[in-house]
This record gives sequence, C-alpha cells and structure tokens, in this order.
Amino acid sequence: MLKIKNLAVAVGDKEILHDVSLTIRRGETHVLFGPNGSGKTTLLATIMGFPKYRVIRGSISFKGKDITGLSLDERARFGIGMSFQRPPVVRGVETRDMVAACLKEPESEETINKLASRTNLADFLHREINYGFSGGEIKRSEMMQLMAQKPELALLDEPESGVDLENIALIGKLINELLEKDCLIVNRKCMGLIITHTGHILDYVNARTGYVMCDGVIGCEGDPHEILAVVREKGYEECIRCLMKRRGMMSRPEVNKEVP
Repeated sequence: MLKIKNLAVAVGDKEILHDVSLTIRRGETHVLFGPNGSGKTTLLATIMGFPKYRVIRGSISFKGKDITGLSLDERARFGIGMSFQRPPVVRGVETRDMVAACLKEPESEETINKLASRTNLADFLHREINYGFSGGEIKRSEMMQLMAQKPELALLDEPESGVDLENIALIGKLINELLEKDCLIVNRKCMGLIITHTGHILDYVNARTGYVMCDGVIGCEGDPHEILAVVREKGYEECIRCLMKRRGMMSRPEVNKEVP
C-alpha cells in the first residue's frame, strides 16, 4: 500500500533525506529507529505532504497512486493520518471541535463521547486543544483524533516521548486498537509507520519490520526487536559506524565492479 522509492528530500537548500526506499503492505506495522536529528520526522512529514519538505528525487505511492504531488489535505482525505511528537497548542478551538472535524463518519455526540472515554479525555472535550495538557494528555488527544479519522496509513511520531509509564501502556493499547492488532493481518484495513528514538513503544506494540535511519539514510532493515537489542547494547554510534563502513566499501571500485 505504501511504496517509497529513492526518495530525496530537502528543506530550504539542504538535502535531508538521501535515496530512501521502503514498502509497507496493508495490515503491517513498521518501525523506524534512529538518533535525534537523523531525518525520521522529515520522512513522516514528507509522506504527509507538509510543503516545507520538498521532494527533489524519487516518489511516494499509496494504494497504487503516486501521491508525490498531492497536497496535505488531499493525502488526509485519501487515508493518511499523523500524530505529532510535539503538536501545537491551538487557542480558541475546543478539542471536541477538532475531533468532530476528524471524524470519518457523520458527526455524532455519541461517537465523540465514546472516543473521549476510550482515551480518558472525557473531561477535556471543551478545553482548548493541548492548552495546559500534560505530555500524556497531549499524546492521548492525538490518538483520539487519529481514531476519529480512521486512516488507512497511520504515521506515529515518537508516541512514547515525554510520557510516563501509565500513559505509555494506554497509548500502546490505543495504537493496537487503531492498527487492528486483534484481527488477522489479511483482515486489517490500517497499517502503521512508527518512529522512535528509545524503542520503548515496542514493549506494547508489535512491529513486523524495523529500519535504522542515520544521517538521512536507511542503514539497515530487519527484525525490529533484534535491531533494538543492538541499539540498547551498543548505542546508535555502532549504527553510524556500520553505515560509514558500508559507504566506504561501496565507494571502492572492486565492490562496484560488475560480476560476470
């Protein structure tokens, strides 16, 4: 359903992502690890279509359609949703109104109240968006909006960041519900791409494939729990060293030489 091919992205005059490729199929959950500043959020924001992030090479296809040139709102209507690591405070707009705007189905007080109850935000519906919210409350509000939208592709930016253990457990439960983890993979309608620095979210949400991004490049792909074990033991410094070593090998003529 999501296919990214040789994607290069610039912000201003600086190229941030370099020839990124990955594929996520319907019902799958993938996780992208990486140190801070490695380009993880840039990738999500580019998939979502934020105009600040300019595609200079490559393409993004979703549900068989090239969406590289679509606007942010067109992508949202097409079935892509995103939760942010640090969403803004929006004064003058009630949380209830934002949830109502996100609803995929016709607006109803019953549906909104059910979503608020499931996210423990029943007392927050008439408060301004994120104003005075704790870290956990902000992340639960993001999940409530995504659950209202019912996207076919959920992009989750550091869902465990700034959240205590109790809230991480609830957010993990909500992510599993959003991604329909209680269904067989062939019956799921939603797929997910989670980015994480710490990997704590994997204690609550299972992922099929993991990647490590360093310096705007995907350095490796494999079992997410195996990748996380290496990161926890040796740190991202080992991933950076591995990437630099691979870059050095690929620049050697004998490596690039065609094999008969």
